[in-house]
Amino acid sequence: MIEVRRHVDTPKGLSLKRLDKAIRIVLYYVQHMFNIIPCIAGCGRAAITGSRLCAVHAANPGQESTRIAAEIRGQPTVKDINASGLSFEDEHFSDSSFNGCAFIETHFSRCSFLQTHITMNFFDFAIFDSCLLIGCDIRFVSFAGATLWNCTFDSAELTYLNFNGSLLSGCTFSSSDLYHSRFINADIDSVQFNNCNLTGVYFVKARQRNVVFSSSNTAEAIFGLKDIDY
Repeated sequence: MIEVRRHVDTPKGLSLKRLDKAIRIVLYYVQHMFNIIPCIAGCGRAAITGSRLCAVHAANPGQESTRIAAEIRGQPTVKDINASGLSFEDEHFSDSSFNGCAFIETHFSRCSFLQTHITMNFFDFAIFDSCLLIGCDIRFVSFAGATLWNCTFDSAELTYLNFNGSLLSGCTFSSSDLYHSRFINADIDSVQFNNCNLTGVYFVKARQRNVVFSSSNTAEAIFGLKDIDY
C-alpha cells in the first residue's frame, strides 16, 4: 500500500490525491509489463513480438509491420507488444487500448488514434508524421526524443507525458489536458496550444519559435527554474 503523507511537498499544481493515483498506476504497470526478449542476432535490441529478431535484423520489416498492425486491429486491448523500429502508414488504431507497449524508434505516418487509450507506453525517438490523436486518453507515456510533424491532439487527456528532448513542428493541441507533462529541452516550432490545461507543465529550456498559447493557463506552467516552487 502506497501512502502519501500530508506533509510531503508536492510540485507546483500537483494535488496529493492525483500524486497518489499516479504512483499507484506507475507501480502497477512496472510490475506487469512485458519481459524483454533479446534479438537472437546478439545486437542487444529487443525482438519484435512474435519474432526472434529485432526490426533491424528482420528479413522483411514491412511484413512484420503488416502482421503487428493486423494483431492490433484485431483486439480491443493491446498489451506488452514490442514493435520498436517498425513503420506504419495510413493505419487506424482507433478505439483501442495500448498498455505497456514499446514503439521505440517506430515511424507512424498518417495514422489515426481516435478515442484511443494509451498507458505506460514507450515512443522514445519515434516519428509521428501527420497523425490524428483525437479524444485520446494518454497517460504516463514517454515521447522522449521523438519527432512530431503536423500532428493534431484534440479533446485529449495528455497527462504525465514526457516530451523531453523531442521535436514538435506544426502540431496543434486543442481543448486538451496536459497536466504535469514535460517539454524540457524540447524544440517547439509553429505549435499551438488552444484552450489547454497547462497546470504543472514544464517548458524549461525548451526552444520555442512561433508558439501560440491561446486561452490556456500559462500562469500555471513552468517556463524557467524561477517558476519552480521549492
